[in-house]
Amino acid sequence: MLITTLLWCFWEYFQTGLFAVGGGLATIPFLEDMAGRHPDWFTLEELRNFVAVSESTPGPIGINIATYAGYKIAGPLGSVVCVFALVLPAFLIMVIVAKMLQKFKNSSLVNNAFYGIRPATTALILSAVLSTFTEVLIDMDAVSSIGSLFTAVEVRNVILFAVILAASLIFKKLHPIVFIAAGAAAGVIFAL
Repeated sequence: MLITTLLWCFWEYFQTGLFAVGGGLATIPFLEDMAGRHPDWFTLEELRNFVAVSESTPGPIGINIATYAGYKIAGPLGSVVCVFALVLPAFLIMVIVAKMLQKFKNSSLVNNAFYGIRPATTALILSAVLSTFTEVLIDMDAVSSIGSLFTAVEVRNVILFAVILAASLIFKKLHPIVFIAAGAAAGVIFAL
């Protein structure tokens, strides 16, 4: 059973690493899809927590999320498998690109392909931002049952977002860790 789970983890995270061009935030739509297909692995709410913790801890966001999700799925071995599978496609691609760079560096076809990847990367990151934004600030279950977006707004979260956003605009010289710590503290206080 554990071996099967680890193989599935490897396959899912390998695909995510292969297609999530643009960094850690670009993996979020893939992970949301994974949560829908494997609800016993992690829920969307748990994914939001993975993202929040990953954003506030050192290291690449995608790697941190894979570590937390892998641990939730299959313990420490799951973390290792998920991180390895997420990084492997990029490593393999970089090895291939490095070997062929001299041959194709002036190719218009390659330059045009990279030009086309930029909008896709932007769309993936924008999708992650919008889904996180709506998940945190709007109770989508209430929207579907009540039918009104206005009554489903998470007022406490919107106020917290507005306060931290205003503070970050007013106190621009403060280090971002101050705002991350403030958000984490507020989350802990509000959760009590």
